[in-house]
Amino acid sequence: MLGIKRLGLLAALVVVGLAPATAAQAAAQPSTQDTQYLQALHQVNLFEITAGDLAQQKGQNQDVKRLGEMFKTDHTQLDQTVKNTAQQLNVTLPGEPTADQQKVLDRLGNASGGEFDRAWVTSQLAVHVQAIQATQTEISQGSEQSVVQLAQDALPVLQAQNDELVALAQQLGIPVPQASPSGTPSPGGTGTPAPGGTTESPAPGGTTESPAPGGTTETPAPGTS
Repeated sequence: MLGIKRLGLLAALVVVGLAPATAAQAAAQPSTQDTQYLQALHQVNLFEITAGDLAQQKGQNQDVKRLGEMFKTDHTQLDQTVKNTAQQLNVTLPGEPTADQQKVLDRLGNASGGEFDRAWVTSQLAVHVQAIQATQTEISQGSEQSVVQLAQDALPVLQAQNDELVALAQQLGIPVPQASPSGTPSPGGTGTPAPGGTTESPAPGGTTESPAPGGTTETPAPGTS
């Protein structure tokens, strides 16, 4: 009988000992906001790396080629941090860009010359406005410190890229999307949806309530259809 009681006590101690670990594991799970931001930012990086290659291969404007190379380098480095963070948090990352992102890449692949340059800049403007807003949302609403820190590190990179894009767009006469008071990018161009910008595929870290930049524009972006 004493042996049975001791076994029962031992079992109870084991269960009690495991409880804190289980609770800690549960607490370590990132929030939906953190998870979706990591996944969407990874898809933005995949898109940017491929779009950067296209810019270097097909760009007619030297600044398009230069930005393509810079964006590929920046997003390759950023994505390494995203993958490391996701691995630490057991977050599964998608293996390819979204369907909308792939459509944009396909359009760019079929364009050439000045048409390619304008389509590339237009799509990049849309992507960066959304990525910046999603990153700002993560900084203000994220709960996992490592993901929030990643967003804080990514924001100045995205903003610097956007500044370069705006300057180039102004040179080429391409409308620049701006954030409206509601936080949704205002019209700036059509025909080239922002990656992850439709209601089926929310913008990075965003929700289905935020349409793609340029989704309701009255001023078509030059060079797109």
